[in-house]
Formats: sequence, C-alpha cells, structure tokens
Amino acid sequence: MNKNKNSFLFKDISSLKGVGKITKAYLEKKRIEKVKDLLCDLPHSIIDRSKISKIKELEIGKIATLKVKVSKYNFPRIRNLPNKVICSDNDNKINIIFFNSFEGYIRKVLPIGKDVIISGKIHYYKKNYQITNPTYIRLAEQKAELTKIFPKYSLTEGLNEKIYRSLIHNVINNISHDYDWYKKDFLKKNNFNRLKTTLNNLHNPVKKIDIFSNDYRRLAYDEILANLLVLLSSRKSVRSATKSKKIYQDKFSKILLNNFPYNLTNDQKLVLKSLDQDLKSEKRMFRLLQGDVGSGKTVLAFLAAANVIESGYQVAFMAPTEILANQHFDQAKKLFSSINIKIEILTGNTSSKNKKKIKLGLADGSIKLLIGTHSLFQKKIDFSNLGFIIIDEQHKFGVNQRVRLAKKGGDNCDILSMSATPIPRTMMLSIFGDMDLSILKEKPKNRKNIITLLKPENKISEIWPLIKKQLSEDKQVFWVCPLIDDSKKLNYSSAIKKFEIIKKKFPNESGLLHGSLDNQEKDKILFKFLKKEIKILVSTTVIEVGINFPDANIIVIENSNKFGLSQLHQLRGRVGRGIHESYCIMLYKNNLSQNAKKRLKILRKTNDGFLIADEDLKIRGHGDILGFQQSGIKDFRFADPIHHKDLFLLAEKQIKNMNIKDFKNYEDLINFYDRVNLVNDIAN
Repeated sequence: MNKNKNSFLFKDISSLKGVGKITKAYLEKKRIEKVKDLLCDLPHSIIDRSKISKIKELEIGKIATLKVKVSKYNFPRIRNLPNKVICSDNDNKINIIFFNSFEGYIRKVLPIGKDVIISGKIHYYKKNYQITNPTYIRLAEQKAELTKIFPKYSLTEGLNEKIYRSLIHNVINNISHDYDWYKKDFLKKNNFNRLKTTLNNLHNPVKKIDIFSNDYRRLAYDEILANLLVLLSSRKSVRSATKSKKIYQDKFSKILLNNFPYNLTNDQKLVLKSLDQDLKSEKRMFRLLQGDVGSGKTVLAFLAAANVIESGYQVAFMAPTEILANQHFDQAKKLFSSINIKIEILTGNTSSKNKKKIKLGLADGSIKLLIGTHSLFQKKIDFSNLGFIIIDEQHKFGVNQRVRLAKKGGDNCDILSMSATPIPRTMMLSIFGDMDLSILKEKPKNRKNIITLLKPENKISEIWPLIKKQLSEDKQVFWVCPLIDDSKKLNYSSAIKKFEIIKKKFPNESGLLHGSLDNQEKDKILFKFLKKEIKILVSTTVIEVGINFPDANIIVIENSNKFGLSQLHQLRGRVGRGIHESYCIMLYKNNLSQNAKKRLKILRKTNDGFLIADEDLKIRGHGDILGFQQSGIKDFRFADPIHHKDLFLLAEKQIKNMNIKDFKNYEDLINFYDRVNLVNDIAN
C-alpha cells in the first residue's frame, strides 16, 4: 500500500478544499477533526428519490418524490406569510409552501402548466397534503438529474447535506485503489472488499445499511483488530521485562488453608495452580480472575498473597470502596492470625498519625500486606519491596490505567485483577485481551442457592409476613428501588417514598442509602447495617459492589423488569452469603410484556452468572450489560459482540499468528480507529 500518498486521511479536516473556519467548527461539533473521521460517519438511512409516488399514496412524515402539474400560485401581499403553489396529479392536489422565497424564483422553478418533479417531507395541514420548502425541484424533462438514491447523514445545524456528501465523495475519490492494511489473499478469503471499495459502497448505498453486509463487516473487523492490537501492545509492554521468580514452600498458604471453614472447589484449585505458575515464572503475572458472585475469589487472592509474603515481598490489596477495604482487612486479620505478619489498612479516612506509621512500615519492610482504596497508590506511598498487587472489582480501569498501575509496581511486581461481573467471551477479548484469564464458575459447597420469587406489585402485602418473620430471627433485608425521588414521567417506585412506608411498618429498624449521599454518609449507613443497627436497608443500586453482609438473607427489588439481567444477578448476590436460606423477591408491574416475563423467568431458573450474562447480551445488547463506562467496547462504532461474534474470534486468531514485526503493517489501521494515542500512552 502507498502510505505517503494516502497520508492526507490523517490530516486536520481544514486541509480539505471548501472547509473554512466556520465549516470546521460545525464539523468538530460532530467530532469530525481529521479527514478520515468523515469516512467513519456512515449514513443512518437513505432517501430514495428513484420511486415516483402518487399523491393518494403519500405517508405523513415520510420523504417522497412526486411528479405533478403546476396549477396555481398564491402570493400573499401580507408580509411574513408564506408563498403557496398548488400542484396536482389527476384529481389529487398538494400544496407546495415556500418561506423566505422570492416570487420570481418560484415562477422560474415551478412554471404554470408544466410537469415537475418535487421531493421533500410530506406534511398534512387543513385537510391538504403539503411540502414545505422542498429539497429538490426539477422540470420533468430533467428527471435523470433527480431520480437517485441519496445517503442521509445526521448533521448538526449549519452543515449542508449536499456539501457534506460532496466532501465525503472527494475524500473517497482521492484514496488510492491499492491502499489497504490487508493482503489480497486475506481479503479474498474473508470476502472483504478493498478499503476504497468498502467505503464507496457504504457511503453510496442502494438500500439502508445492513450490519451483516460484507462492507459493514469489513469495517467492524477493522475496528475489532485495531482494538486487539492495542491490547497486544499493552501485553508486550507489561511483559517486556523479566522479573525475579517468587520462591516459596507454600508454608504460609497451607496455614491459611487450615483456617478455612471449607475445602477449595476444583475450580479454585485450578486457578491457584495458575497463580502459582505465574508467581514462580520469570514473566510477570497480568491476570484477571473472573468469578461469579460468591465463587471464592478473595480467598484465592489471600492464598497467593501468603505465598508472595513468604518469598520476601510486600503485597498491596486495593478495593473500590472504604467499606469493602475494611471487610477485606478484617478477613485478612482472621485468616493470617496464625502467621506473624504485619497487616495495615490505608484509606482516605486514615488519620495523619497512622499514615506516618504506615509510610515508615512500608519503607522499612515491616508491613507485609497493605489493604486499602486507591489511596495505596498515591505518589507519597512507597513500598520497600512490592511484589504483588491485587485489584478487587476494578473493572472500571481502562487499558492505559492498567498499564500505568503495572509500571508503578516495578519490574518484579505481579498483578491480579478480580471481577464479579460475568462477561461473555467476545466482550472479554475486547476489554481484557491484554490479560491472562482465569474463570471461577463452581461455588463452595457450603453456599446455599438463593430462592428467587417473582411477585406482581399488587401482591406486595404477601411479602410483609416473611420480612417480619426474618427480622424476628435477627436477619436483615435489602429493599432496592430504581430511583431516589418520585418521577411523574416514569412509573418507578422511589427509594425515599418506600423508606417512609417501611419506616412506619418497622419503626427504628430501617435506613436509606442512595447515590446522592457523599461517600462518608454512605459508609456510615453501610457500617450501621453491618453492625445490625439497621435491619432493613432501603437503597438504590449503589449496593451492587461486593460487600459481604452475612445476616442479610432477603433482597426485594422493585420494578425488576427495568433492570438488566446481569444487574439483577449482581443485586441478588448481596444475599446468600451466610449459612441461612436466602430469598430474592422481584416485584413487577401487572402489565408486563411477554419479553419482560421471559427475562425475569431466566433469573428464577438459574444462578449461573455466565449463562445470565449471555442471555442479557442477546436481549439488551452490549451497551447495558457491563454497567461501566471505560469498558473499551463502549468506544466501538461498528463492531457488535452479538452480531459480529465470528469477527471477534477471527481477529483473535489473526493476533495469535502475529509477531512484533507485523505490528508496523497496521499503524494506519490503529490511527484510522483512533487507538494511536492509547498505544503511545502504553509505550511511555
């Protein structure tokens, strides 16, 4: 391919003829900053002016092309009133309305008695069809100039459809025919056109763009591969330096195992073996441990931490919230009680006096395990010999953040991330393709299945006796509502309104938690719930994080049909963490659609988060399943993990067959899909 000849694609949009300061400003509102950005803005629909419609066939709100005879003018002499031209085909009439148009112009383009072709959006006013300021007008003998299929783009105010199409047309025409990042045999094997042909077909469609068409699939594949190449760059960056092997005899981890109330599952044993191999390897661990709610991820993290500590290194364990950090700290103190090692916790609320002690303990190496929030990685926090970083529930980290964290740990530092959000394979490739993956599906045998019940809201009275009974047995209840306040537009229950109702039924036993509270207030309420000062916690979805409340054995979810399956499964996982039988009660409105009923029944049938995630992906799409913004797949414009699953797998296969020299062949591809800055971040 001739890169230099096609380098104009990556220049500023103002380098194009006809794009001045004003047009550039309008284009930038559409996030079109470089020439190639125009090509990535595909038309959302088409205008088919090749079909001539009859007036009697017209649909209000649709764009139509008509062949009519000009019958009469109506030019009002009152200022600001529109000009009107009455046209007809046989016995049917249509009014053509003009605002801000001169009489002379109208007489010229619509001469009385002539057959004309008019195209525009159909309206209905005072029992007559009308077109206001028609898009195109031509005399019937000029039909060849008009009857075409045009792409329709989403344009901001100030951008002209005709000029916009012309810009795109000129850019495509200037691309070399032989310009591509793939070899001919690869394109032929996968039924892909060359880049110029692909873009030309997509911007000059004969029908509405189909995501299953070969040309669209070509762009989707490009985007997937660009994303995986960035992840490959990340993987190579993290593992480029060799590390010292961790040497240990499993003494500490065996002591911890003896303190466990249950035997490890087969899945846990396999994952522990993988962690051991990583720690003892000269290549750095960069692994994601993905496990369903209650599968025992934290236990494995502590076992690996024990081995690292035995080998003479320090360990940092980062949790997303202070309350979760405190729970991990309490659990660690119990598990490590038989081993004489120093464990500390560092959060935003740690006093200045304790911070100084912790800094000294980290510097002299006396603190072996530090648990905390993101405060662990402040600039002033220095470890003497950090060998292992554990990140809990940190799926919000993007690829560049993961790399920066890996570099902060130093060359001898292994990294383990954990996530309780089951994610289908195609999405895993796109989000965490730079990491090795371990999956925990099997749950410890002491875990009881959660009984899931579906209830219409008008039968809410049937729930109160069950709640009253559980409270009398010293159990606790979560009550989840979608909104904080009442909404007139949305028929959801509000957390505040429900809190008032529950407070009357169970005086002095309820608390309210929602996203508008600051972090200190949230933690204060959660601590009260943990200490059982609060028996019923009315909440929005802020309780989704992996906090452990062993005495909470009922969760009620209002308007459950408004949540995604994966989110409902995560919420359900807030109960069933103790030895008691637990219940998830999903309330719904009476007028549920068949599809909504089907979704809720899936949750009633299974507790398998991975199966639920797959179903959720099919039903709701990738935009809703993750519930977090920096997933990577959110940035995709063309690729879809449901409909393009085969392309994700094809890209994975191609990446596996690549070596570092091949990477240079795809520099333009990475640039075309705006991944180049990410690669530069990783390299620095």
